[in-house]
Amino acid sequence: MNDDLRERVEREAETAALFNALKHGSDAQVGAIMGPMMGENPEFREHGDEIPGIVAPVCERVNGLSDEEKRERLAELDPDAVAELEAEDEEDDQVLPDLPNVEEYDEVRMRLAPNPNGPWHLGSARMPAVIGSYKELYGGWMLCRFDDTDPETKRPDLDAYDGILDAIDYLGFEPDEVVRASDRVETYYEHARDLIDAGGAYACSCPQAEFSDLKNSGEACPHRDQDPETTHEEFDRMVAGEYESGEKVLRVRTDIEHKNPALRDWVAFRMVDTPHPREEAAEYRCWPMLDFQSAIDDHLFGVTHIIRGIDLQDSAKRQGFLYDYFGWEYPEVTHWGRIEVDEYDVPLSTSSIKQLIADGELDGWDDPRAPTLASLERRGIRGDAVVEAMTDLGVSTTNADLAMSSVYSANRDRVDDETDRAFLVRDGERLPVEGGPDAGHPPVHPEHEDRGDRDVPLGDAVLLESDDVPADGERVWLKGWGPVRNDGGTLEFTDEGIDLVREEGVDVVHWVDADENVPVTMRTMDGDVEGHAEPGVEGYAADDLLQFERVGFCRLDAFEDGELTAYFTHK
Repeated sequence: MNDDLRERVEREAETAALFNALKHGSDAQVGAIMGPMMGENPEFREHGDEIPGIVAPVCERVNGLSDEEKRERLAELDPDAVAELEAEDEEDDQVLPDLPNVEEYDEVRMRLAPNPNGPWHLGSARMPAVIGSYKELYGGWMLCRFDDTDPETKRPDLDAYDGILDAIDYLGFEPDEVVRASDRVETYYEHARDLIDAGGAYACSCPQAEFSDLKNSGEACPHRDQDPETTHEEFDRMVAGEYESGEKVLRVRTDIEHKNPALRDWVAFRMVDTPHPREEAAEYRCWPMLDFQSAIDDHLFGVTHIIRGIDLQDSAKRQGFLYDYFGWEYPEVTHWGRIEVDEYDVPLSTSSIKQLIADGELDGWDDPRAPTLASLERRGIRGDAVVEAMTDLGVSTTNADLAMSSVYSANRDRVDDETDRAFLVRDGERLPVEGGPDAGHPPVHPEHEDRGDRDVPLGDAVLLESDDVPADGERVWLKGWGPVRNDGGTLEFTDEGIDLVREEGVDVVHWVDADENVPVTMRTMDGDVEGHAEPGVEGYAADDLLQFERVGFCRLDAFEDGELTAYFTHK
């Protein structure tokens, strides 16, 4: 083999080895790169007996590089290979399926459409989690439109507007624009008048039950053939508030014999006597129904893709009639099933949670027993952990079950490495201690020696959890302190080595000094738990996270009068 060919073999081998190592996250193997390299370079085959001897030291050299050095070197040899790796990495990281027909749009534009009738529960988080993730995936645009045009049955809560924006921020997203539908009523009136001009609407005063009977039998109501001038006149009187609730509606003229009765001449506007809670909207009495309002706004804001529940399939069909009248193109629609969440006894219902709070069954929206985002945040669960668990559910039309264990796992991945350890004894038993050192020195974090050890005092007595108290004559190892034997209710230091644990299987337990400790109330999903923590916890601040060893992660909430309130996060 001449020098030029050898140099080519070495270069091809190095390129293949770098690509192989980076792609699989492991050492490059001679056998793994020989086949593809020989296939792409048939002129190497006649030297097949020499090639392995050239490739082996190249692989060894490549395997000695860091990932960053490998990527830099591969960029020098073959920039296209680096681009291929990055594309594969992006594809591997993508959990959500591609949105339909994205290549047909200059920009992916999506919207959140919350009803601000209360703070968000866990089910509410799915929409911003998925749409926010799609925005990031496509470099798109996201609208938050508060659908607050029902001042009666889904009456807006004035605090919910900012609360929902805070929840979106907690999840890690920021809308590009925020609007309130109740500020846009005049816009809906304008389009209603345009619809009347197009022959697409009429004013109806039929009692609801009477119209329902006619609709279900495929018969038109007496008002359906009224001329546009009459409809304009009656709609103007609706806008002026001259009708009472239930007296008059504006209907979209569709197909009165449509096979789906729900699509027949549906209501676009109705009269509502209850004033809107927002002062800016309190004067209106003629309000658009959600299907009308949402359809107009989706077009005006250039929404390209809509995600909505499978139970709202008829909405797209109703709105399709409006789009046909106006000559608009309907956005791409993806439907998904309902979401169910385990672990909670409280239903995923804003009205139910409100009632439980009003009845005193829950302390508030951030009660640890409430299935709300406010509760998760107060417990110390990161918003992006919620997003990960939600996006993992995908967007299938089948119902999805969110296991809280998946939220906890995602959160644990984020907080475990940075969270210090401490001891917390729940409902501890006091036992005298004889002998041994005057303090224990467990590590601040078992995987980070550089963070040092804690100084946990131990005087004349210790608190142990009931299940950790050894039987008379038995031993346990007080973590970071040493071994003790129960001698008639007194724990005696035995001065034995760690082989007691390694070879004899003696339990290692957490503990605190019976007198020098911090009283703790730990709020959990199962109610409040009283306990005592090592005095070192006083050095932390409210909102810090600690892992109480053998108990779980907790977010420190407040220190008052020497006592700590903490919210249990998860195991």
